Amino acid sequence: MTDAAPRMFLDKVWDQHVVADLGDGFDLLHVDRHMLHELSSDVAFDRMAAAGVAPRNPELTFATQDHVVATTPGRGDDSNPESADYIQAMRRNAAAHGVELFDLGDPRQGIVHVIAPELGIALPGTLLVCGDSHTCTVGGVGALAWGIGTSEVAHVLATQCLVQRRPRTLRVRYEGETAPGVGAKDFALFTIGRLGARGGDGYAVEYAGPAIEALEVEGRLTLCNLSIELGARIGHVAPDERTIAYLAGRPYAPRDAAWERAVEDWRALPSDPGASADREVAVDVAEIGPQITWGTSPAQVCAVDAAIPDRGDLADPGARSAAELALEYMGLEAGAPLVGTPIDRVFIGSCTNSRLSDLRAAARVAAGRRVAAGVRALVVPGSGQVRAAAEAEGLDRVFLEAGFEWREPGCSMCVAMNGDVVEPGLRCVSTSNRNFEGRQGPRARTHLASPATAAAAAVAGQIADPRELAS
Repeated sequence: MTDAAPRMFLDKVWDQHVVADLGDGFDLLHVDRHMLHELSSDVAFDRMAAAGVAPRNPELTFATQDHVVATTPGRGDDSNPESADYIQAMRRNAAAHGVELFDLGDPRQGIVHVIAPELGIALPGTLLVCGDSHTCTVGGVGALAWGIGTSEVAHVLATQCLVQRRPRTLRVRYEGETAPGVGAKDFALFTIGRLGARGGDGYAVEYAGPAIEALEVEGRLTLCNLSIELGARIGHVAPDERTIAYLAGRPYAPRDAAWERAVEDWRALPSDPGASADREVAVDVAEIGPQITWGTSPAQVCAVDAAIPDRGDLADPGARSAAELALEYMGLEAGAPLVGTPIDRVFIGSCTNSRLSDLRAAARVAAGRRVAAGVRALVVPGSGQVRAAAEAEGLDRVFLEAGFEWREPGCSMCVAMNGDVVEPGLRCVSTSNRNFEGRQGPRARTHLASPATAAAAAVAGQIADPRELAS
């Protein structure tokens, strides 16, 4: 009898969820947890109603209001008039079908990818899906998670299953010592810049190595969030003792004897010694400084204290053409420094960087300083629990005294469909995940960066190196 071949994390979790092998590389998978938000769920419920179908396991589905909700203090359904129908439809559908809803006014309400791990809905080894491409975020706690389309949302509601082709595996190992002022957002942007926006296409990405083991869980969630910007639908960090400590006592995590059994199972999930990914990449984190994008793709990125790359340095003609178009849209010049570029707006929030550790990092820069004249800066916590914890620490007072706006939880400026918009032609430093043309508003110019870099820009009134301001 021979020992079983070593297996990757992906294969262990995937195999546990196969209901049937459908052939030609496709499997029917059981879905453990299903997240809904108001923007992508109403059509799915309408399709089910037309077919006369009810949710198979409503107790495994959880809903929140996040994408189109206003974030202004004292908000209601009508604070953003275009949102009311979505909010009220979610409320009706959740009540009609027995789906638990974290509604406006509920302290558990927040951005779907923030509350799923925060509440213990996302757990190691669970298969979790949601009608949103950044569902890969919750791979940071060792879940196998990805975004699905509206028709798939209806399919999961009706059957608690999903048809999927197993992806290949890409393991990115982060080694070396992290420099001061560098965090998970910088890891992610640096990796996308190196591998390209299609570098993870067709892969599930496993983030590993000593620098990941040293990263707190909230940083791992940020890193996994940007997997989709790398071209991968799935990204994950295998669970370890940090993960277990983070999840202990969460409302929807197992308890008592069930917790002990779950922890035993979770400890068996990491990739086996000797297991090989289909592709292996090594990153020396000592090479990474604070990152900021200069173009209209997350892959168009450089260190904040570097010059915008010269087009002649780009070997691929397609990349050169894309760079020219991006620079024209952004109003920048190749070879010019980014530091000192005047900015108009700052957004600290989104499912990428709206957790308590993110707000702490921004507050360390903002403390004792003032937002520059002519700059409008928003801080939008990712959930009601994050907001309450930040206020308990006095972070809200730090931001308010510095001239930032302190908001209610929601997606806010990341999606620009909730009243929070960057006006045409204005330049925003944002902690979100997408800098595509028009993402934050028509003709808005977006630079993606970490919370510390965004806060530094707010108080300087221009793109600035946060290491020169951190206290």
